[in-house]
Amino acid sequence: MPATIETAAGERQFIRGADLTIKCLEREGVEVVFAYPGGSTLELHQAFTRSRKIRVVLPRHEQGGAFAAVGYARASGKVGVCMATSGPGATNLITGLADAYMDSIPVVAITGQVIRPMIGKSGFQETDVYGMTLPIIKHSYLVMNVEDIPRVIKEAFHIASTGRPGPVLIDIPKDVQQGSCVPVFPDKVMLRGYSPEKKISEPAVRQISALIEKSKRPVIYCGGGIISANASDELCEFAIKTGIPVTTTLMGIGAFPQDHPLSLHWLGMHGTVYANKAVDQCDLLLALGVRFDDRVTGNASEFAKNATIVHIDIDPSEINKNKPVHVPVVSDIKYALHRLNKIVKARKLGAWHKQIAKWKKQHPLRYKVTNEVLRSQYVRDFLGGNVNEIIMPQFVIEELDRLTRHDAVVATGVGQHQMWTAQYYLFKKPRMLLTSGGLGAMGHGLPAAIGAKLARPDKQVIDIDGDGSFLMNIQELATAHIERIPVKAVILNNQHLGMVVQWEDRFYKGVRGNTYLGDPRHPHQLYPDFVAIAKGFNVPAERVVRKSEVRPALERMLASKEPYVLDIITPYTEHVLPMIPSGKTVHEIIVE
Repeated sequence: MPATIETAAGERQFIRGADLTIKCLEREGVEVVFAYPGGSTLELHQAFTRSRKIRVVLPRHEQGGAFAAVGYARASGKVGVCMATSGPGATNLITGLADAYMDSIPVVAITGQVIRPMIGKSGFQETDVYGMTLPIIKHSYLVMNVEDIPRVIKEAFHIASTGRPGPVLIDIPKDVQQGSCVPVFPDKVMLRGYSPEKKISEPAVRQISALIEKSKRPVIYCGGGIISANASDELCEFAIKTGIPVTTTLMGIGAFPQDHPLSLHWLGMHGTVYANKAVDQCDLLLALGVRFDDRVTGNASEFAKNATIVHIDIDPSEINKNKPVHVPVVSDIKYALHRLNKIVKARKLGAWHKQIAKWKKQHPLRYKVTNEVLRSQYVRDFLGGNVNEIIMPQFVIEELDRLTRHDAVVATGVGQHQMWTAQYYLFKKPRMLLTSGGLGAMGHGLPAAIGAKLARPDKQVIDIDGDGSFLMNIQELATAHIERIPVKAVILNNQHLGMVVQWEDRFYKGVRGNTYLGDPRHPHQLYPDFVAIAKGFNVPAERVVRKSEVRPALERMLASKEPYVLDIITPYTEHVLPMIPSGKTVHEIIVE
């Protein structure tokens, strides 16, 4: 039966809308909310002061709060919660919500709204956040009656976390927060037309098993859906039992241990050569919890052109959207793998494994000090010409991987550092790499790491960032310090928007179009001074310019019980390789 609040005498008790909202969040098990106050959420923030169960973390920008909620959800699998006031507060959440939508991350965002009589009249700090977010939200609510709050919040958490996860928006006018009612708390959710539980049929299980049995060159291509469904164990059992090699998307990294002999690491634009070659030449592609993103497929018509493609996904809208497939299956991936594991048989794929081993030997991930680096201003200005002290960005990530024993939670911004992190940090478990995949949102790294550290206080949580990305939400150093959240930030600082520079070098004859982030009046000096900025936030920081300094500095950072910033100076001339140019195929891959 639905529950109500009663007094000691058994009378049903009235409760204000703001207090009711917080009570509903408590009932959903919410422990942390990232919330920036304003006029339209004053009532809610006052109600939070009366909660003994929910910690409110004050970000220094609403976008930081949204990314922190996303990081919390990515690291824990729970629903992340953020809150902002109406108008500019609400609009500042939009980038974080779009990120959650593109990467299928469960988030509930609560926004304040002007009082109901002022809606649509361009009142102070009014925006139609409901309408503005419709294309980037799984579902939206505008709460017009205080009695609806319990139902709406329960539905919102259910929608955000079931089926294909995603963000849900709840917009609550201020006068609804101020209103009162005798609440009724629903004990279950009934949504007409929403049926998130989808299961593979037995004929489909048998069909896929038969395809596996007759294939000679099968490949498993899996993505973030495996992690969202907590299906990594089932995936490992399936791959090991069948002997089928596994490649992941960027979002799927960690779903299968990257040190396993069957691992091809990840594929796509900056994935491994051998993963891309294996998919290109396979005769059976098992696409599990993926959406055939363009950064994976390149020229989609040529992707796995000679393979029979099986696509299993919880979202029917993704089937045949980007790539026509031969066996479409709409199902929860954990259940589908469980059923397949019951009937698939071990395969002898010796010739296929031998071919893949040959590709791995021929095309390992590797880097070297190029002539461009040797001739760079970086060597002259910071190393005095000592080429033995050059810090290659890949080396930093390898050292960090060794020191953390592959067991840190790593958040990133977006750019070259993101790709190098995915290439050179060895991820063995799910929910260890937190990165903005579909949206590619710079500024994600630091706030996502803050959210992740609150979700996983037992782990080292490190933001590997670029100087451009780090600047976009650098104000969250204040959040980390004031809230005593000991996240670590490693900035691979090359004074440029490195990934855009790489594209300028490769496809625009090296012409620089606003990609230099330093001070052109003082090109031989580092700008800005991240160490000074961090210390202004009372966050310990240091700068590293020589290779011999990297490991001791990383050790000091990891040993710190406080937030810490490590500014590591690297050459801007380095490119992320391999690289398949946009819209091209593995046959046009760049390796040098």
